[in-house]
Amino acid sequence: MQREQVLEHTLSVLEKSGIAAAPGIGQIASELDYPQHQLQRFWPDSDALLYDALRYHGEQIELWRRRLLLDEQLSHAEKLLARYQVLAEAVVKQRYPGCLFIAACNFYPDPQHPVHQLAELQKQASWDFSHTLLNQLEVDNPHLVAHQMELILEGCLSRLLIKRRLQEVEHARSLAEDVLQIALCRKNGALS
Repeated sequence: MQREQVLEHTLSVLEKSGIAAAPGIGQIASELDYPQHQLQRFWPDSDALLYDALRYHGEQIELWRRRLLLDEQLSHAEKLLARYQVLAEAVVKQRYPGCLFIAACNFYPDPQHPVHQLAELQKQASWDFSHTLLNQLEVDNPHLVAHQMELILEGCLSRLLIKRRLQEVEHARSLAEDVLQIALCRKNGALS
């Protein structure tokens, strides 16, 4: 059994069931038809498995962001909005990946807890991604616009925790497009 297989399966279960119903080592071992004691050699408890699954997921997202930043076929604006397409595809598959980091902060509210810190790092990386692209677009006040874009994204992800509807992603994308268009209009002096 490969480490990635265990983490992918754990993420799939987390995305469908949420962190509050996080699978235990025994459940994952049973679902993968793999001896529990073998998994416990790498993940002694459920918290260790959750942390590693979230870290692995964060690495996947970071690789996606890097590839997207290097994609010369998309405009900077398209890159900013690309995460909504990926999120929509996940929701269609009844997977809610971005919600995991928000849920992790809620489930582990102590800012010193490793899972909470990991979730905060992911949220910061998302903001940095937006800020980088907004700087490349040379919008007025990219710091503020990045904050607005992240609020929209986090709001969408939070609503998906409850509603789990594709419509939430579509509304968030539309709002993000509006914020971006206003920022671009300000850059060109249309709103001054």
